Amino acid sequence: MAKQNPAITGMNLTAKQLMELDACTRCGECENWCPTYAAKDKDIAISPKDKIRRWREFMNSQYGLKAKLFGPAKITDEQVQQFCDDLYHCTTCGVCGTTCEAGIDTIELWEALRANLVKRGQGPYGKQSFFPGLIGKDHNPYQKDQANRLDWVPEDVTIADKADIAYFTGCTAGYNIQKLAFATSRVLTKLGVEFTMLGEDEWCCGSALIRTGQQHLNDVPRLAALHNIEALKAKGAKRVLFACAGCFRAASIDWKRAYGKDLPFEVLHISQFLAEPEQLNKLNSMWVGRIDKKVTYHDPCHLGRHVGVYEEPRKVLQSIPGLEFVEMERNRDLQRCCGAGGGVKAGIGALALGVATNRVSDAKETGADILSSACPFCLRNLSDGNAETAEGDKMGEVEDLIVLVAKTLGLSVE
Repeated sequence: MAKQNPAITGMNLTAKQLMELDACTRCGECENWCPTYAAKDKDIAISPKDKIRRWREFMNSQYGLKAKLFGPAKITDEQVQQFCDDLYHCTTCGVCGTTCEAGIDTIELWEALRANLVKRGQGPYGKQSFFPGLIGKDHNPYQKDQANRLDWVPEDVTIADKADIAYFTGCTAGYNIQKLAFATSRVLTKLGVEFTMLGEDEWCCGSALIRTGQQHLNDVPRLAALHNIEALKAKGAKRVLFACAGCFRAASIDWKRAYGKDLPFEVLHISQFLAEPEQLNKLNSMWVGRIDKKVTYHDPCHLGRHVGVYEEPRKVLQSIPGLEFVEMERNRDLQRCCGAGGGVKAGIGALALGVATNRVSDAKETGADILSSACPFCLRNLSDGNAETAEGDKMGEVEDLIVLVAKTLGLSVE
């Protein structure tokens, strides 16, 4: 009888990642930190160590010594589908990798496994499957008209045709959370910064596709990255600013991979730009208001663990007059994810909300009046989580860092 073909393969997994599957010691440290595991009543099936164990067993059953001698063991599509569903109950926040005693790069591992399963036809999860069609056709995930990319720009903001500095708005700020775009553009204008924007030539950064393992479907993220890079070059950009942590992560890591070499411009999150001495000195001479409240800061995963930007947002917040800054117990590389990342907000809304309510509780424990972040996805999900939190445990305000800066400068965010 002919041996059957393996039910799964190692496609998309590097040699290092195959070794990482064997490196897991099953110590369970990742479970102490995983935000989705905590929010889903400690369901062992979605714990990082269990997902690694199960995939390793799949691989061994198909390629181990016994498989070589007698053929691969039978793995049903239902078994793989269940693993796939469990794998997508993850925000790819990366805290499991940060705390891993074996040093496994879980962010890259989860994304590689997701890409593997998408190619097999068993991913992604729920509404996440609409991303490639929407982004490939409309160049944004919200089915909005690209011609309206700059419809939000207020009359008091001037966009240069070409400039050394470009502001990459991002789909969410450009279409859905426009106060972030208002705040960023008006703060730059107040600081006397000449900047350009891509307008309808700005395509989705591709982050949602890559995080959900769909980067290879019609090659949409790579083509979008190359398009954005060339469009920014044509605008003369030497520095590109992002107020969206997801876009910033995509440009810093994913665009560079698509381009195959260093980008032809510097990429910065807006907090990094504002924390530079020249801009911070300007801000300190321009404040017209105060925030006489306690403020805590949530590190977006894409800005913090994925790229390593921790101190600049804190430096900007602490420069605001009257503001008393307090830290949550879980901060910087050990923070608890907001719950929106990795496609969870789009695909498993209840789980995203559960993680967000836990993070709001973290913030409330500090005694803070305001929970601040530096990412529109965090802002949206934490706001949703705050709305679901018990009345006595709600935060007074959930707000983006750049919006707080704009308000203290006396600028409108509407």
